[in-house]
Amino acid sequence: MVNTLEEKIELINKELEKNESNNPLEIVQSIMDRNFINIHGPEHHYLDGASFLVAYKNAGGNIDLEKALEELQIRTKKMPGAMCGLWGVCGSVAAIGACLSIINGTGPLSDNKFYKDNMEYTSSVISKMSEIGGPRCCKRNAFISLLSGAEFVKRKYGIIMDIPSDNKCKYSFKNEQCIKERCPFYKEKKEND
Repeated sequence: MVNTLEEKIELINKELEKNESNNPLEIVQSIMDRNFINIHGPEHHYLDGASFLVAYKNAGGNIDLEKALEELQIRTKKMPGAMCGLWGVCGSVAAIGACLSIINGTGPLSDNKFYKDNMEYTSSVISKMSEIGGPRCCKRNAFISLLSGAEFVKRKYGIIMDIPSDNKCKYSFKNEQCIKERCPFYKEKKEND
């Protein structure tokens, strides 16, 4: 049984090792389907960011993926669960913001367009999430963060990730607090599903 965040990160990394997709939603969902990923939890912070970095690299982004993932681990391990409700900042958004910072080499003393870009991304995605409201859903927020991140790097840096046309959630039935029709990814379960 996998209990610790460190153990989950290790298993996530094993899943990512051979992944050649440049579709961040495909990557994240392939790992969300594993039994060591809870419906909600802080493992999503690393998972979402790592899926983004892998898709970015596979789409032609110029990064040292191994070093980027190591740095992302350091940053996301500092993020507690329930950030969305307790801090007003979604951990998935913060993780993708951390990815952009890692990709662009920005830090707290940076005075360049990338510092602004990172803030532009995070503020725009938090705004989208605020329009939907709560309660929290790590799946919904991952989809919003990753889709927004893929659009952002396409527009800003010309990195084109594959995005599926059907972005429907297959986890609604596992989430007791699913907001159903209020969620842009909700898919009503049919009898044949």
